[in-house]
Amino acid sequence: MKKNPIETILGFCVLIFACLFLYFAGSRVDIKKVEGYTVSANFLKIGGLEVGSDVRISGIKVGSVVATKLNKKDYTADVYLSIDPSVQLPIDTVAGIADVGIMGDKYVRLEPGKSQAILQNNSRIMNTKNYKSLEDNVSEFIFLSTK
Repeated sequence: MKKNPIETILGFCVLIFACLFLYFAGSRVDIKKVEGYTVSANFLKIGGLEVGSDVRISGIKVGSVVATKLNKKDYTADVYLSIDPSVQLPIDTVAGIADVGIMGDKYVRLEPGKSQAILQNNSRIMNTKNYKSLEDNVSEFIFLSTK
């Protein structure tokens, strides 16, 4: 069976473009764990937040989730975050859990406060906002619109 040289060249070009795409995608993804100081936060519901998820301020990654544990005293979720040491968080920082999109991954969103006192290593963020799923938001909307 005779091979057409155009098919061979086209197949070679497809392989080159596939390798270039993989290189480009790999160079743009920021999946490394952020090493820094550790803070924790307590939530009633974390909605599928996983170890390795981002911690962001204004959409910029400043840390990552290093552990999630069930607090056996009150059955809430303790989330441990590793924060970049160059980012100094005020003690009145608010931590919330957000979605990247409707079906996207979860991340911890930090809203720094105005306090002059700074969170230290192994501190706890006291102000938290629990995760609200799409179902929670829809049911709240329906409940408010029926009043």
